[in-house]
Amino acid sequence: MTSRMLAEAREAPAAVARALAADGDAIATLAASLRAEPPNGVLTVARGSSDHAAHYMGYLAMARLGRLVTSLPMSLITLYSTRLPGQGLLSLAFSQSGQSPDLVDPQRYLQANGARTVALVNDTQSPLAQASQWVLPLHAGPEASVAATKSYIAQLVASARLVAAWQADPILDHAIERLPGDLYTAAWLDWSPMVQALAGADRLFVIGRGLGLAIAMEAALKFKETCGIQAEAFSGAEVRHGPMALVDDGYPLLVFAPRGPAQADLLALADDMRARGASVLLAAPAGTPGAQLPLAPAATDDLDPITAIQSFYPAVEALARARGRDPDAPRHLSKVTRTH
Repeated sequence: MTSRMLAEAREAPAAVARALAADGDAIATLAASLRAEPPNGVLTVARGSSDHAAHYMGYLAMARLGRLVTSLPMSLITLYSTRLPGQGLLSLAFSQSGQSPDLVDPQRYLQANGARTVALVNDTQSPLAQASQWVLPLHAGPEASVAATKSYIAQLVASARLVAAWQADPILDHAIERLPGDLYTAAWLDWSPMVQALAGADRLFVIGRGLGLAIAMEAALKFKETCGIQAEAFSGAEVRHGPMALVDDGYPLLVFAPRGPAQADLLALADDMRARGASVLLAAPAGTPGAQLPLAPAATDDLDPITAIQSFYPAVEALARARGRDPDAPRHLSKVTRTH
């Protein structure tokens, strides 16, 4: 038995290959303009899975470029009619469909008030694309399953491409070029222990940190919408505060521990949680002590979250089916959500 969600998740390597073959000149031109006239501030505009991709973009840009990035609360413009200044800002809007008014209206407002606006969007004829000065197509192709998979991965890759071009970093750029092969490897790794461990779960913490927090947030959303599990994402640092009080014997946790500066703390957290009686699923590179879920490394560890979420998607699809749910049609949800 298969599903559109599984097929689309495994189409991501091909979608990324299409994207990498296109739009190089546009990205280079945009990056050159950002180097020549750096923005005073960077905003991201997004909802849902796209907001998780924007979180990755923000962290990567702050870490590599040293520029503060802020997630815009869109209701400031759509509900409160706040008169925000736009001059000198860069607004990056993320969406699969580009249809929701609470993305389009702020982007249109910011451009009218002097901001440079960029849409990372799958539908290049959408209202969001039309409201933006620059459009970076995702090239994900049609995505019929309600749960976004390949379009999310395409947003992560588009983010990395823009940062690499802005930074003029040939090493990161070369690593991105290798992603289609890395993603193909990741898509077929065996994550069946997750399905077995969580088939009867009703609650779950998903832990990440740094660049990996964005995929923890995305994984928690997928557990909710496809599996009906009350999953919450936390930073490996944040979970040590109030959320720790919920952890008792058998409490399930999924810990993403890819390579990078945050890995040592995440591995220590996994050990600590096991000592407290929690049921820990550790996703880490092969050979990591205690890892049940293998992670395929990318050519640089800044891209490891992208290959990690590629491995997660087929597993959460299988988990949804094991729990008797249709991963293509989550209850109460539709593919395009229009909010104000």
